[in-house]
Amino acid sequence: MRLPASPDELAPADWPAFIHARAPAMVAYVGTDQRFRYASPAYCAWMGLGDAPVEGRTLRELIPAALYERIEPGVVAALAGSTMITDRELRREDVERFAQASFSPDVDDEGNVRGAFVVLADISDRRALEARLKESERRFSQAFRHAAIGMALVMPDGRWLQVNDAICGMLGYAEDELLALSFQDITHPDDLVADLGLLQQVLDGERASYHMEKRYLHREGHIVHALLTVSLVRDERSEPLYFVSQVQDISERKAFEDALFRERELAEVTLKSIGDAVITTDPELMVTSLNPIAEAMTGWSTHEAVGRPMDDIFQLRDPLTRRPIANPLRTAVQKNTIIGLTTDAILVHRNGFDSPIEDSAAPIHDHAGNVVGGVVVFHDVSETRALALKMAHLAHHDTLTGLPNRALLQSRMEFAVTVATRRRQRCALLFVDIDHFKQINDSLGHAAGDALLQEVARRIRSAVRADDTVSRLGGDEFVVLLPHVDDAVDATDVAEKVLQACNEAIGLEASALAISFSIGISLFPDDAYDAESMLRNADTAMYEAKMQGRNGYRFFNPSMNERNTARVRIEVELRKALARNELSLHYQPKVDVDLGTIVGAEALLRWQVDGEDIYTPEQFIPVAEDCGLIVPIGEWALREACRQTREWSQTYRPLSVSVNVSALQFQHTRFFESMQAILVETGLHPTLLELEVTERTVMEGGDHIADLLHRIKAEGVSLSLDDFGTGYCSLAYLKHFPVDTLKIDRAFIRDVAWDNDSAAIVSAIIAMGKGMNKMVLAEGVESVEQASFLGNAGCTQMQGFLFGRAVPARDFEARIAQVDQGLRLA
Repeated sequence: MRLPASPDELAPADWPAFIHARAPAMVAYVGTDQRFRYASPAYCAWMGLGDAPVEGRTLRELIPAALYERIEPGVVAALAGSTMITDRELRREDVERFAQASFSPDVDDEGNVRGAFVVLADISDRRALEARLKESERRFSQAFRHAAIGMALVMPDGRWLQVNDAICGMLGYAEDELLALSFQDITHPDDLVADLGLLQQVLDGERASYHMEKRYLHREGHIVHALLTVSLVRDERSEPLYFVSQVQDISERKAFEDALFRERELAEVTLKSIGDAVITTDPELMVTSLNPIAEAMTGWSTHEAVGRPMDDIFQLRDPLTRRPIANPLRTAVQKNTIIGLTTDAILVHRNGFDSPIEDSAAPIHDHAGNVVGGVVVFHDVSETRALALKMAHLAHHDTLTGLPNRALLQSRMEFAVTVATRRRQRCALLFVDIDHFKQINDSLGHAAGDALLQEVARRIRSAVRADDTVSRLGGDEFVVLLPHVDDAVDATDVAEKVLQACNEAIGLEASALAISFSIGISLFPDDAYDAESMLRNADTAMYEAKMQGRNGYRFFNPSMNERNTARVRIEVELRKALARNELSLHYQPKVDVDLGTIVGAEALLRWQVDGEDIYTPEQFIPVAEDCGLIVPIGEWALREACRQTREWSQTYRPLSVSVNVSALQFQHTRFFESMQAILVETGLHPTLLELEVTERTVMEGGDHIADLLHRIKAEGVSLSLDDFGTGYCSLAYLKHFPVDTLKIDRAFIRDVAWDNDSAAIVSAIIAMGKGMNKMVLAEGVESVEQASFLGNAGCTQMQGFLFGRAVPARDFEARIAQVDQGLRLA
């Protein structure tokens, strides 16, 4: 470096001007002897040399040793004629400051070195900036690599430049595999055009970034739904460098949205297709929706009703007073609870007419459990209510005669006893039994027997007072309750009137029958202290009247123990009959009228000697239940039925057999194990056995019976509900029991061909059974008219005298053979 003039030629006062004209502020000049000739104040300050003059002093003397070791090579090189810039930063140990030094020789005109310029550039700020930049880059790299969402740098042509672990895992590729591809290679074809279009808009500067939902193709072939965010990084000339892509996997959310959409569609279709009306509201009970049934029942269309108060649309009235009834939805929303079915309410249609309804209301909640609205569900119960009234009547009245049944009689007896006790009065009970009814029924048939019972009921009713109750207990047994009598004479008068009422012959078909009664009379409180005792004593007195020659009446007295004696006698003889094998099974065919063949049989218990009944089942089965013999008898009957059915399946063809099981037998703790052992012992396949249980057994058995039914069903044995439709079973609970067959009680079948009410009930039972995927069998079918109605109603399986009476096994075998040979059923 050649200066215009030598510093030795300058006066000391001219040095600062000379130096400042040629060098930055942090500058020093060193002679060939490494002594300072000049050092600027900034230089001295940075080097920490203090305020004392430095001219004439050596570098080694003033500069700290460690720092001098880094400066010395540059000074030596400059004094040797070479320019040198240190490639290492100079750092003072006492302060966090950094500088870069340059060393330049000072030569005269002849080229001789006469000194060296030392220039320092403070790079502390730049170094700090570089450090922060490196830290930022490190953090970005860490954040990029370990981000929870997919991150990628993508070249403008679509090739992956850099990818993180999340996007590799999301798409199923290793990093090197993904870097060998472009994003176009793994984008769903249906989304590629939209993606490329948005990308081009960013490249053209029309937008800074874009967001979109798109589908990637996973390495294993399935679709990955993703939320993509893309922005562009440009260089200093605004040329595109690369895209920064953020990829968030939303497959789970999309699946949830799809499921939610399907659920919403299902709910909407369901609401439109169900038979119930549905109205929804917001928390302020402003209507938000109606389904088509609700529109029809209220008269309001959805677009008219939405946004209106619920009370304008859903107006309830009391059927008797016509006063408004509180909207159940208001209570449901306010109390955040479900309000059950409201009965005895009518809905006022927009056009003014009424519909009896049942409704229920409930709040609607959001995901946090907050009430966000309400829903009311209701349906027209006009037909249901009429049928319920009919069923309620049937539940308390005999279906054949229309008289009060045992349940209603029991209630009225208890009331009469209570009133008589309070008033210190008497009441009386007449137990009336038709003499020799069984012979009449057997000789003329059940139709004639039923007609006789109906006429007897009419005549007894006409012979008593208006406030007296005439009830049919069953069979040929009637009871007359006299709620108020002064003495035994009053009861005698009524008994004689009843006897007199039937003095005239009763015309049946082509013959006229003369009938008589045996009547037993019990007085309260003379010989009974409660309703049950009064009925039992009257029954005992009636039995005494029969023993005394029939066609008369007897008052109860304590010496009358014949009835109890008879029961004891039956029990004793029944025990002997078991030992003598006097019990047998008869089999009544079950037919399928469509197939024209026998499809099964019902096993019925008989106690006969030489073909004659010793006692009827109605007589000895209650005794067996009272004394506990029903369990061994039932077990014997089940074993014999299974054995016989197994024999038929080998000899003829497989037929199912149904066996009646009493409540006591069914509730026995070892019943299931006994049934299993019998099936194993006889070798009968479980599917050929059907157990018949009554509604009362099922409904009163509790959880134990429900569990037993499921265990039996799991074994492969079928279950039949006997006497269905008599009003005891709750239809709401029927679906919880694994019953295969509903047997419509003969009481409904009797009048089905001519009585509209019976026909409606039977049709409803058949339709309900089919709707619940259950077989329906009609028992007691005795006429072609009954069979035709049942067949047209959809009931193809039947049982009754029309198709055959219950006969011994050998006779039933002959009937199977006849039917299998194509002969018509008699």
